[in-house]
Amino acid sequence: MLQFQFQNTSLPALGMGCMRLPTIGGDDSKVDMDAARHMVAVAMEAGINYFDTAWGYHHGHSEPVMGEILKDYPRDRFYLASKFPGYDLSNFGKVKDIFEAQLVRCQVDYFDFYLFHCLTDENIDAYLNPDFGVFQYLTEQKKQGRIRHLGFSSHCSLDTLRRFLDAYGEGLEFGQIQLNWLDYTFQNAKEKIDLLKDYGIPVWVMEPVRGGALVNLSPSHVARLNALRPHASMAEWAFRFLQTIPDVALTLSGMSNEAQLRENISIFSHAEPLNQVEWDTLLGIADEMIAQKKLPCTACRYCTNHCPQELNIPALIERYNAHIADGAPLAIGEELSPALCIGCQACEMVCPQNIKISEMMSRFAAKL
Repeated sequence: MLQFQFQNTSLPALGMGCMRLPTIGGDDSKVDMDAARHMVAVAMEAGINYFDTAWGYHHGHSEPVMGEILKDYPRDRFYLASKFPGYDLSNFGKVKDIFEAQLVRCQVDYFDFYLFHCLTDENIDAYLNPDFGVFQYLTEQKKQGRIRHLGFSSHCSLDTLRRFLDAYGEGLEFGQIQLNWLDYTFQNAKEKIDLLKDYGIPVWVMEPVRGGALVNLSPSHVARLNALRPHASMAEWAFRFLQTIPDVALTLSGMSNEAQLRENISIFSHAEPLNQVEWDTLLGIADEMIAQKKLPCTACRYCTNHCPQELNIPALIERYNAHIADGAPLAIGEELSPALCIGCQACEMVCPQNIKISEMMSRFAAKL
């Protein structure tokens, strides 16, 4: 397993994201405990001992699941990361209660890594508001040893990220950004890497395959990549892209089954960066995909947790995107109908990609 040096610690280059653990019957709120336990054992055996969970993952069940699984391992054998759920504005003012609950849920006395979760253009003011005291509280927990390393995850604009770093940069040790070969230009990931470098903050990567979207390319795009690396999977292309960027330290992958885990273990057993032709081809495909104007959903499911109509929003967006890309039929069952959307925009308040979901629902319903 590839490693990198973080301060005085050697960490694996691949971490296990715990937002897409194996589930029972496809129900995101029901984690398959036996399958997840086995995957953790396989990961640990391979040298993957960094686990990234969060308050809202799997409808609040990810932290308890990881706590139950990891309690069987010596505490000094793994690194556990969790986050303050700032994607939901109602959580501001509850930082102490949430943090204490997270320690209990994860069955630990401290977090190795803890993050300001999901910094966006919508919640930046709340994060910077001293009345909520999020930064002040978390830095105090770090002084007490209950947080070993403090960082953040970001889905915001470049200007908002700069504003956040101007305020708190000196107290932050790592920055987690959405980085993949599509978002390298689409969401200004390249500029965000440069900004973090200016602050001396190591780069953690999330959404390396964009919720699986980058492993499900059109046949024409797959053919172009196969011509350059005949034996490389689309997942390997995504990870080799990241291995080509010197500033990338840790890559998180939300693996949902053992097959994905073992493939990623093989990929991260050695580095194999892209050459210039491969790099240019991949970014050229990204430009073509962006031109299709597909909605940048990563199926994080924050939206479904807040939808009063309990709509499967990621599934609707996937169907909508497929229609835009190749004219796929729009016929769907009534239980999934976008016409059920009431336009409350609760989903938009927590969407890391800032998708105007209510507008998509309206367009989708009109097409139907």
